[in-house]
Amino acid sequence: MPLHPYLVMAVAIVLPGVGQLLNNQQQRALVFLFFMILLGMVTMHTASPDASFIGRYAGGLAIYSLSVLDAYRWARLRWEIARKEQRDRAPDASAQTAA
Repeated sequence: MPLHPYLVMAVAIVLPGVGQLLNNQQQRALVFLFFMILLGMVTMHTASPDASFIGRYAGGLAIYSLSVLDAYRWARLRWEIARKEQRDRAPDASAQTAA
């Protein structure tokens, strides 16, 4: 059974990119981290000096929020597929024991 989607989302909120690692998507985690850093640096250099922290790193924070949502979505998909497979197998096992 894969990890619960809420656990994956909580880890992805605390540690960027690790949600994808928990979903066995290593390349996807690296891509998200690369673009978080890249767009964070771009907005840091292009934002005005009096911009807030959020304004200075808005590009990186946008990709960060997308990575959290992506990790949850894939974890939820894997969780539902595993639950369906488990439900589909359960009647077969009980039918075999009854025979």
